[in-house]
Amino acid sequence: MKETVTTGKTVDEAVAAAIGQLGVAKERVKVEIVEEPGKKGLFGLLGTKAAKVKVTYEDDPGVLAVQFIQSVCQAMQVDAQCERHDREGQIGIDISGSELGILIGRRGDTLEALQFLTNLAVSKHLNEKVRIIVDVEGYRQRREDTLLQLARRLSEKVQRTGNRVVLEPMNSHERRIIHTALQDETGVTTFSEGEEPNRRIVISLNRNKGIS
Repeated sequence: MKETVTTGKTVDEAVAAAIGQLGVAKERVKVEIVEEPGKKGLFGLLGTKAAKVKVTYEDDPGVLAVQFIQSVCQAMQVDAQCERHDREGQIGIDISGSELGILIGRRGDTLEALQFLTNLAVSKHLNEKVRIIVDVEGYRQRREDTLLQLARRLSEKVQRTGNRVVLEPMNSHERRIIHTALQDETGVTTFSEGEEPNRRIVISLNRNKGIS
């Protein structure tokens, strides 16, 4: 949070001076009038007092996230626009534009890195932990749908053949999608093996699962 105390002949003048110092829009600040203008000074001998205000501004993590992502895109010479969506207590930033594959990377690796760095930068600036979800033109939902279909198909294969299946390496978020999708599936169990970044999910037969 930033704050400043300024004076002026009027409250509006004092507020304008504070906003100029902070470099933010008027609608994003909180104004506290410390002293009204027009009051006489000591014993009425020192002239009219100026207005004094205290103006505070609390950084918006969503705004900071958009600014950081835009700076990254500019450095990468990627023409992209950011749109903010707050949902379920989380801040979501959706990136749109043309030729954005470079921001997604192989299996979403670059997107995960961009999200990690965005959260790190904003958290460091605010000195508190934040949770920001970064997406590129709905990639995350499409990827989740693909993983859910894959989980169901491989579960059927394991139950049909009795052989375990080892998936390609995935990040922790994608592994969680697979685990969650099959946690109530009778007949199979899932677990992860290996070390990052090559940690993989294994789907194997479990005849005892779901039997009470």
